[in-house]
Amino acid sequence: MKLQQLRYIWEVAKHDLNVSATAQSLYTSQPGISKQVRLLEDELGVEVFARSGKHLTRVTPAGAAILQIAGEILQKVDSIRQVAQEFSDERKGSLSLATTHTQARYALPPTIHQFIKMYPDVSLHMQQGTPHADFRDGCRWRS
Repeated sequence: MKLQQLRYIWEVAKHDLNVSATAQSLYTSQPGISKQVRLLEDELGVEVFARSGKHLTRVTPAGAAILQIAGEILQKVDSIRQVAQEFSDERKGSLSLATTHTQARYALPPTIHQFIKMYPDVSLHMQQGTPHADFRDGCRWRS
């Protein structure tokens, strides 16, 4: 089983079982997609898609379960790429910041404005709350 095969079946389902449209969107050939889908089905021993002649007609029950897991895997792959990108380019990524209402309103706006100017490709997420000290587990924030 190859990641590319999972991406192909996911995209075929996304394109309403239209392999030609899928091939066009992925900049590859329709026969190549069809072959990889068949190879995956052969390896798994189940059909992901039901067929009428050469046309895909519906997602099989097994295919629905496989597509759900394939979607989760593809999301994890995107997460891995995002993590790698964040580590390879310090000017991109995301930053989460926990702060009190007073700091968020009065102390942080100039700093945040400067940060956004310096790092426009960093997504900044702020959580306002009240610090709650729990010396057993460290400091936690309550919303």
